[in-house]
This record gives sequence, C-alpha cells and structure tokens, in this order.
Amino acid sequence: MAGVVRARLLQLQHVLRPMMAVKRANENARIRQSMSAVALVNGRCMSSAPSYDYLLVDKRGESGCVGLVTLNRPKALNALSDPLMIELNSALQTLDADPTVAAIVITGSDKAFAAGADIKQMEDQQFVDCLKVNFLDHWNGITKIRKPVIAAVNGYALGGGCEVAMMCDIVLAGEKAKFGQPEIIIGTIPGSGGTQRLTKAVGKSRAMQMCLTGDMITAQQANDWGLVSSIHPPDKLVDEAIKLGERIATHSKVVVAVCKEAVNSSFELSLGEGVKFEKRLFHATFALNDRKEGMTAFVQKRKPNFTDT
Repeated sequence: MAGVVRARLLQLQHVLRPMMAVKRANENARIRQSMSAVALVNGRCMSSAPSYDYLLVDKRGESGCVGLVTLNRPKALNALSDPLMIELNSALQTLDADPTVAAIVITGSDKAFAAGADIKQMEDQQFVDCLKVNFLDHWNGITKIRKPVIAAVNGYALGGGCEVAMMCDIVLAGEKAKFGQPEIIIGTIPGSGGTQRLTKAVGKSRAMQMCLTGDMITAQQANDWGLVSSIHPPDKLVDEAIKLGERIATHSKVVVAVCKEAVNSSFELSLGEGVKFEKRLFHATFALNDRKEGMTAFVQKRKPNFTDT
C-alpha cells in the first residue's frame, strides 16, 4: 500500500512541477511588467517640472546656475499663507537638490516682497490650535537649505516677510524697500525669528525699537544698520541678485556649503567654540579635490577647474 502511495506522489510531482514553474514564470512576468509601469510613471513625474499655485520658479544665469523663486500672491501683497510656505519649502528643496544650481534667489513683486503672514488665516486660531501643530515651525525650512539663498527685497518686507528675508543668507534691497516687525500693532509679537535674528542683525536697541513700535525702516536705514548688504534700483534688483549668485557659482559648491555652515555657526556658538568649529571645517577642506585644485591653480596662475568633489 505504501509503495502505491509513493508512486502516486511521484506521478503528482511530475505533473505539478511544470505547472508550478509556469505559474511562477507568469507571476514574475506580471511583477516585472508592474515594476516597469511604475518606473515609467515615476520617470514622467521626475522629468516634469513641479507646478505651483503661489510661486513662479525659474533658473537664470549662465547655464541656469541660479534658481529664481518669485512669491506670487499679488492681490494679497504676497501674504505668507501656509500653502505658500509649503510650496516655498518644496521649491527650495528641489533647487537645493539640483546639481546644476549653485545659488537661489527669492523675490516678490515691486510692491511687496511679502507684506507679512496671512492674518485672515490666523485670526480665529486659539492657543491650543497653535500648540498642536507647532504653528509656523515649518517656516524654518528656509534655514535648512545648504546652498546660498539670496533675498531680493522690493517694496514691503513686513512681519513674516521681514523674517523670511532674514532667514536668507544675503539680503539685497531695492531703493524703495521697507522693513518692519509690526506684529505689536495687531496684539502679538514676531513668531518666526523676528525678535532673535533682527537683534543679531541690527543690535538690541534698534531691534527693540522696531518690535515695540511696529515702525517701518527704509532701505537706507536697513543698509546703515546692517540688515541688508546693498541697495539697488528696483528694476535692477533681481538682476543684481542673479549676478551675485553667478559669482558664487564660480566657486566649488562643496566649499561654498562648508563656508555657509561655518558662518551660520557663529549665531549658535561662543567665540571659542565657533573658532574651533571653523578650524575643523578648514581642515576638512584638505580632503577635497577642489581644495587641491584651487591652490594648484593659484600657484600656476590659472583659473581653477572645480569639480565639486
């Protein structure tokens, strides 16, 4: 009896093995086909440029080396709503990951860089609402971009607009630009670094005056106080910012990122700790091909050929 059972099992195995092999082959083919379809869709998504509702995004300069992000809520004077800030973070991250981009410029319209946060969005919020979502925390995404970010400010940069400008690495102003932290006028205080970054930029007395009165300052005052790097005619401002980005683009992207990190560390560290951190980053550049190329080119009196390595 046992022998008959074994014989039947062997017969079944001979029948089932080919059937199972065909089934596995069909399943594998379906998996490969599905993976190919997904890859095709992903490829199409990656190849198409992102679209935005509240921004205009372009690449300017030689070989598109400067990303240009324009805030685009003209009817609201570029008031900074949550959807706009989410899009801004997304656009900046995309440009930061683009190997052809060396620097990024953020600008607005002639009338307003950004006239502040969207008050209509905040009007009915309660403390618990702000606490639950850590309101405005995502605005700090600008400070996490590794490439240099240049603010080109025409018109009003008030409240959140001034804070966004100060989150950038370099601020250029049009001749008619106005800066201010007027939150005190509507019964609140700056909520995204205004009291902190402004104090470091212009000093305690001037920052206290701006925050406690809500008064605006002119582009000339902002320049005299150290809030901006330079002033330009409004119609030339963005071009000047792009030129600055192009100048930065002539250097090694890796070394530029390291240098940006070193400067930003000065806001967080004591002088002794900051100098020590700077020294370590300086030493680290000696592991880079671009450091060797830069010094060799200098000795040979030629233009360096940086490879960002």
